Amino acid sequence: MRVAAVIGVDIGTSSSKGVLVDLGGRVIGSCTRHHEVDRPRPGWVEMDAEIWWQEFVGITRELLAPGEADVVAVGVSGMGPCVLLTDADGVPLRASILYGIDTRSTGQIARLNERFGENAIMQRCGSALSTQSAGAKIAWVADTEPHLFARARRLFMPGSWLAFKLTGEYVLDQHSASQCTPLYDTENLTWYLPWAKEIAPELVLPPLRWAGEVAGSVTAEAASLTGLRVGTPVITGTIDAWSEAISVGAQGVGDLMLMYGTTMFLVNTVPNRLTSPSLWGTVGALPGTRNLAAGMATSGAITGWLRDLFGSPDYPELLRLAELSGPGAGGLLMLPYFAGERTPIMDPHARGVIAGLTVSHTRGDLYRAALEATGLGVRHNIETMQAAGGDIRRVVAVGGGTQGKLWTQVVSDITGRAQDIPSQTIGASYGGAFLAAQVVTDVSIEAWNAIREIREPRPELAADYEELYALYRELYTGSKNIAHGLAARQERLTAETPPLAQRKARTEGVAP
Repeated sequence: MRVAAVIGVDIGTSSSKGVLVDLGGRVIGSCTRHHEVDRPRPGWVEMDAEIWWQEFVGITRELLAPGEADVVAVGVSGMGPCVLLTDADGVPLRASILYGIDTRSTGQIARLNERFGENAIMQRCGSALSTQSAGAKIAWVADTEPHLFARARRLFMPGSWLAFKLTGEYVLDQHSASQCTPLYDTENLTWYLPWAKEIAPELVLPPLRWAGEVAGSVTAEAASLTGLRVGTPVITGTIDAWSEAISVGAQGVGDLMLMYGTTMFLVNTVPNRLTSPSLWGTVGALPGTRNLAAGMATSGAITGWLRDLFGSPDYPELLRLAELSGPGAGGLLMLPYFAGERTPIMDPHARGVIAGLTVSHTRGDLYRAALEATGLGVRHNIETMQAAGGDIRRVVAVGGGTQGKLWTQVVSDITGRAQDIPSQTIGASYGGAFLAAQVVTDVSIEAWNAIREIREPRPELAADYEELYALYRELYTGSKNIAHGLAARQERLTAETPPLAQRKARTEGVAP
């Protein structure tokens, strides 16, 4: 017997994930499409938007293939804030520029700060300009690719791009707009046209809706490609981290969501609008909500990088070795700034550091140090949130990194905070499916996704991790100038040698 169900699809940094869920929250099917981003230069991170749509089509057809369900609504979400510029017909003009891991817009940040004033931007937009700011990246395209920018008429992010391809409707959710600093007014929940028109006078900014509102219905063309029925409602969707928070019910005042993914993301729901130069003050995904948000540029990206260097052993084996290494990773300390860093240091020129290495250290020690680096970065962000007025009463974990207990245990030990682990930690695609289900029936996330366990910190490790945290903070301060010097060298080397030739030289041992 066929059941009524919803589909949720999320476009992530390293993969796209889809789930088919019945209206009671039971996952009927899931699938993943892995992909890679393009890194044409150090600090540049891009992706072809057509891949997002191709993967959505493939995921949907795979989920529908068994013929077990009638899909009654569709949820979408994606990494962000990203900048995908298209012409008036929605045809992409260039690859999408990704969120804060792409650090190319530092020159535009400085120029816009001087033009509008740092304090004025903070007060109107809720956040300081940073490499996370979509508005600064739009300005980068205007400055460096003027002939292309002259044709730009529409702005998309991964979730809104999927909604457009499915329905033909051009919309964006309020939360995503609030990360388009300095184009959006977080006090009045609208585009701030005086600044938007100065930065991008010909760009038609999308109408704004909330994440769970319907963007439109599946068109005949989209139905023929995806297998969805014509007329199926599609929600507006939002940025993945906020969809993750929805998926685990971390929407109450005092809730903090920790998203364990390619990057680590933190979203604290706060009672009132808060700002901080070291964090992002945003509009929430749901009406009436406000957030303080933080994001590390790498977390799972480092563990994946180490796994590749180690010859691609299974993750459970690496976790076993890291468990054997024990707290403190045999005297290693890592700075997780392998793609610069977003919050709270806001330093795109920071670089990764592994301190304390000896020839006796093992793969397990290095992997453990990477997990601990994430925990140390989370603690730094939590302390910054509290200093900015954030009220953290409950921590909820979500994402692929919650599989197995070690990573979440390390973070709880370092931060001294318990974490709720829900039954479903799939993340953003499940959150999108839940918002889609709300369109057609009355459901609650507590009924969909109950807490299955709580990860408690181990007090006997508190003193050791206190000492390690002090060293972590000191290591960045002491190595900052060196890291900046090396970042400058990397930029020069890239300018002198084409990136493809560099990669060929590294992998094949030939001179570029």
